[in-house]
Amino acid sequence: MTQRVYYCAKCLGQLGLLWGISLAGRFLAETLALPVPGNVLGVLLLFGLLCLGVVKLEQVAATADFLLRHLVFFFIPIAVGLMDWGATFAQYGLMLLVAVVISSVLPFFAVGYLSLLLQRRR
Repeated sequence: MTQRVYYCAKCLGQLGLLWGISLAGRFLAETLALPVPGNVLGVLLLFGLLCLGVVKLEQVAATADFLLRHLVFFFIPIAVGLMDWGATFAQYGLMLLVAVVISSVLPFFAVGYLSLLLQRRR
């Protein structure tokens, strides 16, 4: 029982750390009036802190693994909300499909081309 309590306390501490970094990203985005969403800035901040060694992977790993394992549950409200957009999809569905396909395929080829360029330089 004490191991479970310790694990829960550890995860809550890690969640607090991740939440604090996320709030710092949002604060920076609002304070500096950056055209980047605060949550994206928070992820970049976490990445930078991990790279610099300020935050160790072990300090966030358990909670990050838990959140990633249950990531699909965070998309349920979005999927339910999309059910109200039937008329929009009926009217603009083809354009939306083309936009989704292009925005998915272009980065795929761009990363492949960039990988080839970087590999040739070696």
